[in-house]
Amino acid sequence: MNNSIGKRLEQYTVKRPQEVLLVTVEIADEQDKVAVFKGFSSSLMRPTAFDADVPVIPEGAIILSIDRIRSPYNPEAPRYIQRAISWEAMQDLLLEVGV
Repeated sequence: MNNSIGKRLEQYTVKRPQEVLLVTVEIADEQDKVAVFKGFSSSLMRPTAFDADVPVIPEGAIILSIDRIRSPYNPEAPRYIQRAISWEAMQDLLLEVGV
């Protein structure tokens, strides 16, 4: 299994389908917001490739923060579980679910 940041976050949401991750990330000096839900990632600010093998969060991306939100995600009224999680703190959650 590929252990990239994006793949690990996708696997986390497979194991916790009641959660949506909203990831603020810096890619090539540009900020992006990526929603991760049930094993899939989609950029909220730029086009997402149709090919699932093209990572939305590429290697070298810098995770700025992660919000855990209850599913279903409603951008008008998100139901936060936890906000502004650091990548270091998220890694503990990933380990909890075995990713």
